[in-house]
Amino acid sequence: MEAAQGDRIIIHGRTVGASDRHGEIIEVRGANGAPPYFVRFDDGHETILYPGGDFTIDRTGGSS
Repeated sequence: MEAAQGDRIIIHGRTVGASDRHGEIIEVRGANGAPPYFVRFDDGHETILYPGGDFTIDRTGGSS
């Protein structure tokens, strides 16, 4: 998976009734767009993230 600063990340809820989490990739810390990503979620939470199989990248906001 490759991502760029400014891309949107969506982590899909894994259980029934769990909502998706949306955020912006603030910094790509891996080589060539690879994880880990420093992400700021829409609720203001920030974290370093190694995404699993339950996520997608929306590149409409990124600089790739």
